[in-house]
Amino acid sequence: MLILVMGVSGCGKSTVAHQLCEALNLPFIEADDFHPEANLLKMENGQPLNDNDREPWLQNLALELKKEEAKGAVLACSALKEKYRKTLISLISKPMQIIFLEGSFKLIKNRIDQRAGHFMPSQLLQSQFDTLEVPKDAWTFDIQNNLKTIHLHILEKIQNS
Repeated sequence: MLILVMGVSGCGKSTVAHQLCEALNLPFIEADDFHPEANLLKMENGQPLNDNDREPWLQNLALELKKEEAKGAVLACSALKEKYRKTLISLISKPMQIIFLEGSFKLIKNRIDQRAGHFMPSQLLQSQFDTLEVPKDAWTFDIQNNLKTIHLHILEKIQNS
């Protein structure tokens, strides 16, 4: 099983993805770990990434998904646009279940402002919301619910699908 946990920065992608990995005994792929240094520096300096910045990063993630395809994996990645999601699945033959974590700008900004040591400052959050193309083929979960509840609902959907 291949799973993409997606949404804007601060929505809880990594936390939910980690929980799924543990429950399903699947490897975890953290998209942030694949950003080149130039992307990280750009974001740290308050500059949003553009499509040209993201393309090599997405290609590397697609290669990683291809490597993990046989055993399955959970990818935590913003995957904000449909074309980004298409790039991610371009090399795999299995379907990938998309899980979209959605929440209000205010809630997510508060989360980002409270976390320490992350390269993504809250002043870039609006650019993520502006870029976001809500997926039509995803399981969508509102992050107003706590992440443990979301995790349990995802596992229930997986068992019933």
